[in-house]
Amino acid sequence: MEGRNPVLEAFRSGRAVDKVFLQSGLQDGMILTIAREARKAGCIISYVPKERLNQMSETGHHQGVIAYAASYAYADVQDILQKAREKGEDPFIFLLDGIEDPHNLGAIIRTANLAGAHGVIITKHRSAMLTATVARASAGALNYTPVAKVTNLAAAMEELKKQGIWFVCADMNGPSMYSQNLTGPIGLVIGNEGEGVSRLIREKCDFTASIPMHGDIDSLNASVAAGVLAYEIVRQREHK
Repeated sequence: MEGRNPVLEAFRSGRAVDKVFLQSGLQDGMILTIAREARKAGCIISYVPKERLNQMSETGHHQGVIAYAASYAYADVQDILQKAREKGEDPFIFLLDGIEDPHNLGAIIRTANLAGAHGVIITKHRSAMLTATVARASAGALNYTPVAKVTNLAAAMEELKKQGIWFVCADMNGPSMYSQNLTGPIGLVIGNEGEGVSRLIREKCDFTASIPMHGDIDSLNASVAAGVLAYEIVRQREHK
C-alpha cells in the first residue's frame, strides 16, 4: 500500500500490516499519526530515505509512506492448539526462526498441511510475510493451515512448554533424527536459510536432530529439510 490515507485507513480498520516504511525527516501530523497507529498495532516501522521509497514505489505517489500488508489473516497461537484439541491429537507445530524466502515459507506451509501439523509459527522480524507469493507456493495450504506471527519466538516457546510441548531443532551437527523420539506433543524448529537456527532458539529446544547426509554437499534447502524431518515425525507418530 502506498500513500498516507490508504496506510492510515488500513491501520484504523484493523487490517494486518506487517511493516511500514516512513520517509526519514518527515515530522508532519499525518506521518506522526501513522507512526502512532503502527506502534499501537505492534507493526515494525522503518525510517528510510526518500530515494529508497522511490525505488520501492509502484505508483510514484507514495507521499513518504509505503506499507506491506498480509494477504491472509494471521492466526493466534491458541488457535493452533485449539485445532489439535478439536482433532483429539497431540499438538504438532512448525516454528520458523527467520525463514525469509517467500517460496520457502509457502513450501513449508504446504508440507505442514500435508504432514498433519496443526499450524505454523513465524516471527515478526526477519521473516517472509503472508504474501500472494507465499500463498501460491503453498498450493492452497494457506487456506487450511493456521499461521501465527509472534514478536518473540523464544517467549512463545516457553509458553508452549508450559502446555506440555517439546521442541526439536533441525541441526546438522545433532544426533540422527532416526535415533530421537519424536512422538508426543512436538514443535519442529526450522532455522534461517543461511544461518540456521539462532543460538538463543537452539538453547530453548529440548533436543536436536540431523538428517543423515551421504552426498558431497552438507546441507538441504530449508523447506526440503523441514519436509524430511516432518515426515520422520509422521512416521513415528503413526508407529508409536
